Amino acid sequence: MEYRIEYDSVADALYIRVRDEEVFDSLEINENVIIDLNKKHEIIGMEILNFSKTKINLNEIITKGIETTVKIT
Repeated sequence: MEYRIEYDSVADALYIRVRDEEVFDSLEINENVIIDLNKKHEIIGMEILNFSKTKINLNEIITKGIETTVKIT
């Protein structure tokens, strides 16, 4: 799977796009992470706010996949 990663240094926001699909719903899984879902409720993207201040391991997300590193409740 090919991820596209965009970083906005002014907003300190990182976005990881997993699939080229329309966003059907978004879930805020904690105060800094928002997951975008398609109609099948599959993850298509993830936004990390205040990225430089989080302890989120981008390498782990890329190597293991968003689905294995993010717990949706």
